[in-house]
Amino acid sequence: MIELFSANTPNGKKISIMLEEINYEYKLTKVDINNEEQFKKEFKKISPFSKIPVIIDHKNDKTIFESGAILIYLAEQSGKFYNEKDRTEINQWLMAQMGYVGPMLGQHHQFHHYNPGKSKFGEERYFKISKRIYQELDEVLSKSKFLSGDNYTIADIGTFPWIARHEWHDIGLTKYENLTRWYLEISERDAVKKGFSFMNKDELPPKP
Repeated sequence: MIELFSANTPNGKKISIMLEEINYEYKLTKVDINNEEQFKKEFKKISPFSKIPVIIDHKNDKTIFESGAILIYLAEQSGKFYNEKDRTEINQWLMAQMGYVGPMLGQHHQFHHYNPGKSKFGEERYFKISKRIYQELDEVLSKSKFLSGDNYTIADIGTFPWIARHEWHDIGLTKYENLTRWYLEISERDAVKKGFSFMNKDELPPKP
């Protein structure tokens, strides 16, 4: 049994989607980040930086924090979405999501969605970067079906929930034909729908 400690965020959705994709039974333990439950001593024991998500694999007595590390662990355990011959390509796109796509879109959320009008510099900077991310992903997806090639992988699973916040970005997803095609294809997967709605049964990936 996998226990998932999470909240309704893009990083949280990555793991619930992956667990649904590999058809693993899991128990959800909600972490109320709005009330700072992630800073409690008990949670810090399993997440040193007080971040979600975290999983405990009770069968194997393993605790893993950091969403990218969790995706790799679950892929290795299940043998899915992490083809050995393509791992260099998969890893680089997963790391791009972890180090660039997620953090930059996250900053865009902070300045543009949560705190508009508080920092013109921050709003303009992260809007430009976020728009560039859309452009760069669209260009990559003009050459391949998925981010690391022709196969759906943990790189796509990791990136999808961030693009699913496209309504917050005000960039216009439909302006990017290849990115939209990729987004729509993934959003129609049954496991993605189930994983996306893990906190809210009525929540589905928003249409472009």
